Amino acid sequence: MAESLWRAIAVYRIAALIYVAILVVRNVGFYAHPMLAWPVLALTAAWTLFTTYAYADQARRRPPLLVADLLVVMGVMASSAYIVGEHALRTGRPTLAVAWHVAPVIAWAVAGGRRGGIAAALAMGTTDILVRGHYDQAGFTGTVLMLMAALAVGYLVNVAEVAQQRLERAIELEAATRERERLARDIHDSVLQVLALVKRRGSGLDGEAGELARLAGEQEAALRTLVTGRAAEPVDEHAETDLMALLDPYASETVSVAAPAGAVRLPAGVAAEIAAAVAAALDNVNRHCDPGTKVWVLVEDEPAAVTVSVRDEGCGIAPDRLDEAQTQGRLGVAQSIRGRIADLRGTVSITSSPGEGTEVEMSVPR
Repeated sequence: MAESLWRAIAVYRIAALIYVAILVVRNVGFYAHPMLAWPVLALTAAWTLFTTYAYADQARRRPPLLVADLLVVMGVMASSAYIVGEHALRTGRPTLAVAWHVAPVIAWAVAGGRRGGIAAALAMGTTDILVRGHYDQAGFTGTVLMLMAALAVGYLVNVAEVAQQRLERAIELEAATRERERLARDIHDSVLQVLALVKRRGSGLDGEAGELARLAGEQEAALRTLVTGRAAEPVDEHAETDLMALLDPYASETVSVAAPAGAVRLPAGVAAEIAAAVAAALDNVNRHCDPGTKVWVLVEDEPAAVTVSVRDEGCGIAPDRLDEAQTQGRLGVAQSIRGRIADLRGTVSITSSPGEGTEVEMSVPR
C-alpha cells in the first residue's frame, strides 16, 4: 500500500509540473521579471526528476530528504513574490509552484502520518499566504485544502498499516493452522490409535489394568479435542474468579490446601492457568513419589502478586534431573509449570534435594 502511494506522488508531481509549465507559458508576459521564470521552471523540472528517483527507494525516504523537499518547494513558491510580482499576484496570477507545492505535503503525510502531513501543510500554506499578500477567504482556501489532503492521506496510511498488520497476522494463523492439521494427522495415525487400542483391550479388566484403560480413554478424548480444535464454550478470561474455587478440589487426605481468609480474586484465564500448573505439580508427586506422600499447597495473596507454593515430603529431585528430562523430551515441568507461569509474566522457583522433598513456588504479578 505504501509503495502505491509513493508511486502516486511521483505521478502527481509530473502532472503538476506539466500544469505549472503551461501556466508559466501563458502568464509569463504578466510577470514582473519574466526572464527569471525559466530558470525556476528548470529547477522545478530537475527537482521533480530527482524526487521521483529518490523516493523510489525506501531507504532514502528519511527526514533529510523530506525536509529538503519541503524547503525547495517553499523556495520556488517564495521566488514568485519577486518573479511574478506583487501586482500580478494580487490580480489573480498563480505562483510558480501552483498545484506542484502539494506534493511534499502528501509525501510528509505518507511518511509521518497525519501529524507530519499537517505540519507540512501549515508550513506550505503559510508560505503561500505570505507570498500572495492577501489574507481573505480566497487566500486561506489553498491552505485549508492542503490540511484536508494531509488528514485524508495520513488517515489512509494509518488504515493501510493496520490492514498490513492484520494481513500478516492472518498469514501467521494460516501457517499455524496448517501445521496443526499436519500434527493432527500424525497424532491420529499414532498416539490416538494406541490410546484407543489400550482403552478397548482393557475396558473389561479389573484393577490397575482397568484403571489404565479408563485413563487412556480420557486422554484419547482430551487429545482428540485438542487436535480437532473442538473446545468447550469460550470463557471470558477477563472476568474475575476465586482462585481457591479451583484449588480446593485438590485437597485430599494427602494434599493440604492453605489459603487466606478471603477470596483470591483473579482474571478467570489467569486463575485457570495457575490451577493447571498446580495440577501438574501434584501430578509429578503422584508419578514420582511413594503413594501417600504428603503435599502442602500454600496460597499467598499480596497486593502486587499471588504466590502459590506446592511442597511435598517425597524423594526429591536430583540436581540435573529437570534439564535431563527436558533434553529427553519430557516437558512436564518445562511446559506445564514453567511455561504456563512464564506466559503470565510470572516466575517459578524449584527447590529440591534427593530424599528431602521438593518445593515449587509460583509467583504471578497482578
